[in-house]
Amino acid sequence: MSHRHGPRRGPRADMVPEIAAAVGFVSSLLRTRGCVSEQQLQVFSGALREALAEHYKHHWFPEKPFKGSGYRCIRINHKMDPIISKAASQIGLSLPQLYQLLPSELTLWVDPYEVSYRIGEDGSICVLYEASRPPSSYGMLTCKNQMMLGRTSPSKNYIMTVSS
Repeated sequence: MSHRHGPRRGPRADMVPEIAAAVGFVSSLLRTRGCVSEQQLQVFSGALREALAEHYKHHWFPEKPFKGSGYRCIRINHKMDPIISKAASQIGLSLPQLYQLLPSELTLWVDPYEVSYRIGEDGSICVLYEASRPPSSYGMLTCKNQMMLGRTSPSKNYIMTVSS
């Protein structure tokens, strides 16, 4: 399927573990409040998994993990992410119910090899899923890392990686 990568064995092109991590996280948030049954959660998870796979299909670049990150980002900031509300409507959850069940400020980044989230506008960023990247993806500073490092200069081994 990954004809784009040519003969060399490029990074895997599937999004399965990343999407599973994101879906599992959102489902666990719904589960903690206890008003959603396990059966509903199963349906919700399936719907969300399909919606994300569809949404990310042409925006997934394992060789450039941060390309399209903004497009893949799932966001709730007093406005519900349409992908979440669509999956929730499959199990009869209304928007007001979703606002009660989910944090009012949530950002979920779903990138190749890393899924992380932040609750609150200045909460700390927590990593949900991390896979080792193939060495070809250079120590790129992501916008998240820059935020966390306060835009420091690249580290020495970053410079070595580029020149090696």
